[in-house]
Amino acid sequence: MQQQRRGFWLRTLHQWHWISSAVCLIGMLLFAATGITLNHAARIEATPEVVSRQLALPAELLGKLGDRADGNAPLPRVASRWLDAQLGISIGRRPAEWSDGEIYLSMPSPGADAWLSIDRDSGAVEYESTTRGWVSYFNDLHKGRNAGPAWGWFLDIFAVACLVFCITGLFLLHLHARQRRMTWPLVGLGLLIPLLIALILIH
Repeated sequence: MQQQRRGFWLRTLHQWHWISSAVCLIGMLLFAATGITLNHAARIEATPEVVSRQLALPAELLGKLGDRADGNAPLPRVASRWLDAQLGISIGRRPAEWSDGEIYLSMPSPGADAWLSIDRDSGAVEYESTTRGWVSYFNDLHKGRNAGPAWGWFLDIFAVACLVFCITGLFLLHLHARQRRMTWPLVGLGLLIPLLIALILIH
């Protein structure tokens, strides 16, 4: 009976372990690689590419901005669509900062930053975009920085899958520990090394 229970748990744990490892594989490679690049960010040179544009909002669109008071609100759809077409960007329904003389829109994204300002009196539009390359892009994905809610959900699901992978791995270690004497010393070493570094070498 005990052997049957052991066999059941082995099969179940192995199944969950390989499924979670398959789900996590690409993400773990990405996060391991970007962990290295983040740890050595100062040594990895990146040359920012800056693009600046200036244009004028047509009078009919300037009139559609209205006389909104100070605060945060999206641009009128017709204005945002015109700017999208002219600048090759996607403003969507991002909230802009409205003041008496200016509308300011911040548009950060992974590995890049951009902003746009509209003079409410003259209609003058100034746009600037800065991109910092693929390494910065993936580093920002690692941190979930400016990546949007969909990527945030992916990070949560990926974290749960990693927990399943690690917990099932721990139970499998427990089931195999009798035949593999170095199991728990190695697990303990994996705990002890970062603990000692944190306690002794981090100030």
